[in-house]
Amino acid sequence: MNATKTAKPLGIILAGGLARRMGGGDKCLLQLGNETILERVVVRLNSQVEAVALNANNDVSRFSDFDLKVLPDSIGGFLGPLAGVLAGMEWAALCGVTTIVTVAGDTPFFPNDLVSKLQCVGSGMKYPVVLAATQKSNCSLKRHPTFGLWAVGLRDDLRKSLENGIRKITLWTDKHNGREAIFSESDTENFFNINSPQDLMIAERML
Repeated sequence: MNATKTAKPLGIILAGGLARRMGGGDKCLLQLGNETILERVVVRLNSQVEAVALNANNDVSRFSDFDLKVLPDSIGGFLGPLAGVLAGMEWAALCGVTTIVTVAGDTPFFPNDLVSKLQCVGSGMKYPVVLAATQKSNCSLKRHPTFGLWAVGLRDDLRKSLENGIRKITLWTDKHNGREAIFSESDTENFFNINSPQDLMIAERML
């Protein structure tokens, strides 16, 4: 990609975890209906962003069938999704793009208006940090921390935070006065993530 400014963020699919509850391997490569989970995530995200990359670790050749740039964590040790956010930020900085949007690689039904809502809430922030959240029936919020809008200009701070032991996404976002883009309770199913064989069966029924 040429280093040009764009109003659209870059999209980062977070799939750098170890998938222990699935017995290891890549959850995103599991078949869901007639497509892999990853194929479904790419299609849903691609229409909302400038370009899509995949955060994944170890041998990246397993994704050779996909027309995707693969970004391994730039800090070793499988430090969790924040390390994937950092990898995405660093790629975006090279591309001259000021924001990224992340989605989870095991969540194929996320909203089609995810990016526009995140951007709307982040409007006016010097360094936008916005997480998706759903409104519960008791009026409390459930945050979905792997679904967020992130300012690339905060990448050095994020790297230092990771090096200092920060792993929980909301600890870092709260530090930067992060906001929430609130989706209705009816959108809760859109953030259903596949963590186990039982979840995969549920996702098949949801199709």
